[in-house]
Amino acid sequence: MKKTYLISLLLLLFCTTAGAQSKQTETKEDGAEITFDKKEHNFGVFPEESPVVRCKFTFTNTGNRPLVLVRVRATCGCTVPEYTKDPINPGEKGEIKVTYNGRGKSPGKFAKIITVTSNANTPTTRLVVKGEMLKKQKK
Repeated sequence: MKKTYLISLLLLLFCTTAGAQSKQTETKEDGAEITFDKKEHNFGVFPEESPVVRCKFTFTNTGNRPLVLVRVRATCGCTVPEYTKDPINPGEKGEIKVTYNGRGKSPGKFAKIITVTSNANTPTTRLVVKGEMLKKQKK
């Protein structure tokens, strides 16, 4: 009787340990993953007379589950991101379009951060847009 009890206990312990290890492996490798082609864009120098500049950030879902962008926010109202609300399947690409509007802003150098929140294994990514708006030339 003691042998049967001991064998049953060892078998239960083995199954519990094996199940926990299997679950840990699934969690680490399973899920969506967002990979950007670039995380920074430099608009360079542009005149105050043309204060609106645009760029786009392209990304790929390199995971094995659909990727959903939950929220994409900029640090300031002068920078507006646009993004798809539809899930991006594994292997597919998506994009975030960013518009910087310097109208009414002081000329000079700037750097703005766009925070991307998603269901990826790494849920938060920061993108940067920067540049320099030159002051209007007096005629």
